[in-house]
Amino acid sequence: MIKAIIIDDIEQARITLKKDLNVYAPDITIIGEANGVVEGAKLLKTTKPDILFLDIQMQDGSGFDLLDILGEINFKIIFITASDAHAIKAFRYAAIDYLLKPVDPDELVSALEKFKLQRPNENANYKLLNETLKNTHKAHQRLALHSQDKIHIVNISDIIRCESNVNYTEFFFTNGKKMLVTKTLKEFEDLLSEQGFYRVHQSHLVNTKYIKEFVKTDGGYISMTDGSTVPVSTRKRPEVIKMLEEL
Repeated sequence: MIKAIIIDDIEQARITLKKDLNVYAPDITIIGEANGVVEGAKLLKTTKPDILFLDIQMQDGSGFDLLDILGEINFKIIFITASDAHAIKAFRYAAIDYLLKPVDPDELVSALEKFKLQRPNENANYKLLNETLKNTHKAHQRLALHSQDKIHIVNISDIIRCESNVNYTEFFFTNGKKMLVTKTLKEFEDLLSEQGFYRVHQSHLVNTKYIKEFVKTDGGYISMTDGSTVPVSTRKRPEVIKMLEEL
């Protein structure tokens, strides 16, 4: 039995989520619910859920105010939020699960399946998420990366390039280390394109600040400051030349 708590200040939202869980996740038992930060903090100090469904914005504060009160988190959190572009991007940087209101049953099932497959300690992710949401006017500086056995919080400025490896992505860092991450290159392109990263090839995403030179011969390729070379696709070549001229 998986024990769950729902914290949302809208009663109808709690009722609807309970109905959905009853239909799509009968192995989950609701052991408590609360309508805000204060009531939720009291509930979580006296119960031990496996999973918490947490609304972001409530009448007496935010879900992150609640996390600040609790400190260490030893249960999984699935955040529930209205459509907010900044918040959604922050969730993706921190590799944290979220559901958009109104909750889609398919998305709910998907989030719960991931929870059942892997239950890592995500305290570092929650801290990164909180930090990112608070610094609304600053560029994202860190990124959560899931490898097979760990969640790594890395500085974006330390990433030289990323390379597609089927449904995985290999990251190359300034310290010479490499990391294989369980997400596709397209997902990271969406996140990092605003951070000076450019997709020069179907299989390659590069941090433009580490580009050393563009070699026009041999079909065209880029030399990076770490000594690696990255091919440039024929289709991308005009775009890459224009991009480099504007750096």
